Amino acid sequence: MALRLPTTNSGSGAPRIARYLAIAAAAAIAFFLLSPFVIVPNGHRGVKLTFGKAADAPLSEGLHFRLPLVQSVYKMPVMIERSETESEAASRDLQRVTTNVVLNYHIDPKQVVSVYRQLGEFDNIEPRIIDPAVQEAMKSVTARYTAEQLVTKRPEVADGIKVALRERMLRHGLIIDEFSITNFKFSASFDQAIEAKTVAEQQKLKAERDLERIKVEAEQRISFARGEAESTKLAAEAQAQALRIQRESLTPELIRLREVEAQLKAIEKWDGRMPQVSGGALPFINVQPESAR
Repeated sequence: MALRLPTTNSGSGAPRIARYLAIAAAAAIAFFLLSPFVIVPNGHRGVKLTFGKAADAPLSEGLHFRLPLVQSVYKMPVMIERSETESEAASRDLQRVTTNVVLNYHIDPKQVVSVYRQLGEFDNIEPRIIDPAVQEAMKSVTARYTAEQLVTKRPEVADGIKVALRERMLRHGLIIDEFSITNFKFSASFDQAIEAKTVAEQQKLKAERDLERIKVEAEQRISFARGEAESTKLAAEAQAQALRIQRESLTPELIRLREVEAQLKAIEKWDGRMPQVSGGALPFINVQPESAR
């Protein structure tokens, strides 16, 4: 009697694993296609499509029911998005102007279905709506100003562009949250002309300030001279007044008193010798009898 040993097929394991993986993938796809539920994530709204036709009401965030194989849901972002567009236009004096316009915007959640019907998927919004709207708004507003005014009245220009752009975007269900113009660029020749004008204005202001300073200093010197003259005049008047008072106060008695005081000072200095004089007699002390006065 012969003994049979079991045989194993070493190559049968790999096809079996591949078969399992294919079944799992098919099951996942079937579950995805046949699942009656769909989740709309935060910051999105759902557009329910029945055989490709969009329902009127958007789906809010959360879990929603759908008919498998019949309905699908497109998830439209309604979060704030950023867009940057380079625009070129002409000023009122026909200077070429290039600028970058930066927008923060979002889709109006109530207008999601309308936006989808007009534009389809979200990626179509910027090239089909925002970029053309920025170009149109820039051209319509910059044409009202000269190139110099675009620089000196930049806030006013930016507000005008923002208003024009907001009107165009609202018609398509888009809301502007923030708006800014990062820079105005002109031709090299215009930049040089602006720089030369700025330098000239600065020099003019400096000359005006210097002239004003010179005027102030001159007025100060004049005021000082007037003060000195007034002070000298007052001093002279005071001295003249003192001399008048002194002359008015010179009486014969005061003159005699001054003579006596002078003689007393001479006596105090006398050394006891009579002075020697040539010629007539010169009394040392003028002594007159009281009766002779």
